[in-house]
Amino acid sequence: MNNPSTHGIRSARIAGPVSFEAVGGTTRDVPLGPCLIERLDHQQAEIIWGTSGECSAVLPLEALVRAERRGSLVLLN
Repeated sequence: MNNPSTHGIRSARIAGPVSFEAVGGTTRDVPLGPCLIERLDHQQAEIIWGTSGECSAVLPLEALVRAERRGSLVLLN
């Protein structure tokens, strides 16, 4: 199965809501479009987006797996 729990940097596309906790405790959505996902350890992954990769958030790996299952996250490689 193609999933974000695989090690390394993965190319992906945000196709629906993928939420993260921003500075100050507010919840925001990663913008729709291309992104990169890098697994940090067995519990967390960093999602990177923006024209130059200038934005990022660390999310529980479990949240990214759920986003993939519902179609909000599409892994490309």
